[in-house]
Amino acid sequence: MKILLNNSSLFESLRPFDDIGFVPTMGGIHEGHLSLISKSKSLCKKTIVSIFINPKQFNNQQDLKSYPRNIKKDLKILKKSKKVDFVYLPKFKDIYKDKKKSKITLQKKDNILCAKFRKGHFEGVLDVMNKLTKIVKPKKIFMGEKDFQQLYLVRKELGKKYKTKVIPCKTVRDRNNVALSSRNLLLNKSNLIIAAKIYEKLVSIKKYIKNSKNIKTFLNLQKKELKNNYKIKIDYLELRNINNLKISSSNKNSRLFIAYYLNNVRLIDNL
Repeated sequence: MKILLNNSSLFESLRPFDDIGFVPTMGGIHEGHLSLISKSKSLCKKTIVSIFINPKQFNNQQDLKSYPRNIKKDLKILKKSKKVDFVYLPKFKDIYKDKKKSKITLQKKDNILCAKFRKGHFEGVLDVMNKLTKIVKPKKIFMGEKDFQQLYLVRKELGKKYKTKVIPCKTVRDRNNVALSSRNLLLNKSNLIIAAKIYEKLVSIKKYIKNSKNIKTFLNLQKKELKNNYKIKIDYLELRNINNLKISSSNKNSRLFIAYYLNNVRLIDNL
């Protein structure tokens, strides 16, 4: 596993290869990331993982400040996996050497779910993914379905500009079915127990949606129940079509999306 600390080192190391799998991360490496790496290893000759906490995709400075950071631990986990060929650890100037302001703006129809509550977040995500794709020039990028809206927007954005293919990978969950996330490191055991109960409730909600005559009213009632039972703040609880993320009127080709705060930590999930 070779560690690349700047763009010159990256260009020199990757030049001989044309079948590169790329797993972009912000660190806090967990089993979810390792599943993306395994997928890359099975489909590509070489796999590169980036660790870069992108300040431009944080709409809340406190969130940026508290985001988990432990590069030594991350590198140890990646090395132990024996599936990573390169780790790219860029500095801010490596990614944003071009000081031109990003022209990326979300279409009105995409200003939904997390985009509605995290102003500028996806503009930052799409900007950095554009820059990383230009730098790394991967054949395939591997991203998890837990961040489904992010996956949807990145596929749409990069599909217009590059030959790179974005590969969706299934959400990995812990033994209590809580979706793995770097932010879970900010939760204690009792928080994780509540998150597991919320997942169970979501499974039940998804199951009974098909029997509901008015899905919007049904979900509003379920949202109130979740808030009252678990004392959480919920940004959204919505059923949306997986192909265009429009509000859905049936379970077919749809997912139930939620974003909520547990102990001031924002969690998202979809099923």
